[in-house]
Amino acid sequence: MKIVMCKRFPPKGYSAMMLVWWLLVKEGYQITPRLLIHEEIHSRQQKEMLVVFFFLWYGLEFIVRLIQYRNWDKAYRNISFEREAYANQDNTGYLSERRRFAWIHYLVTN
Repeated sequence: MKIVMCKRFPPKGYSAMMLVWWLLVKEGYQITPRLLIHEEIHSRQQKEMLVVFFFLWYGLEFIVRLIQYRNWDKAYRNISFEREAYANQDNTGYLSERRRFAWIHYLVTN
């Protein structure tokens, strides 16, 4: 993973964004082990979905969640990819035990 510090990206309200092999981090934001685990989970998701399909699914699921919740933040946090990453970002052993396509178990929301 190559870390790239950026002034204007990711967009306002977000501190970091994983793009396959590059971790884009907003300047001034502290890179923590928690952040690295969260973003590495996204990297694995992207690779197993051949990148393009990850972003297509992500966008479509976000639209569905936005209609479902009528709230931007709640829609974002309930995308299955984000649910997996947030649920496991504090588990230092998760990446070594994670099964392929583990995000599918997070499709059903509470």
